[in-house]
Amino acid sequence: MPTYPGSCYCQDIEYELSLSSPDDARTSLCHCKGCKKAFGTNYGLTAKIPKDALRITKGTPKEHVADNGSGSLIHREFCSNCGSFICEYGDAVKDQFRYLCVGSLDDPEALPPKGEFFCSSRVNWMPEIPGNSSMSFSLNDGYGC
Repeated sequence: MPTYPGSCYCQDIEYELSLSSPDDARTSLCHCKGCKKAFGTNYGLTAKIPKDALRITKGTPKEHVADNGSGSLIHREFCSNCGSFICEYGDAVKDQFRYLCVGSLDDPEALPPKGEFFCSSRVNWMPEIPGNSSMSFSLNDGYGC
């Protein structure tokens, strides 16, 4: 089973991601306003993974919980020292999935994007990802954001 190591910027938080195959992760860009604010850039890049596939091996992430704008709660876990995001998840999927922040992987190219969400909010200068699916969701469908 392939293992993908990762950490926050300062390495106070380290983890291992274990997947049967890279195809077990659904990596996607999200263009919603919440992801733009949380990630501090024009999109969020996360990989939907089974909750049990992520094992924290060093440190304890801090958690921030807030309404995503539609009445659903989103949990974001990050390093309390450097502020790097590790993962996020909505209440609707908290027992099943995590959305791992791909940039926290030691090799982020291991899990390339397979799709995009909230494409109507994509900045004008950013092209679509070629060959990937584009999806439009509302904030109430359990994705998180």
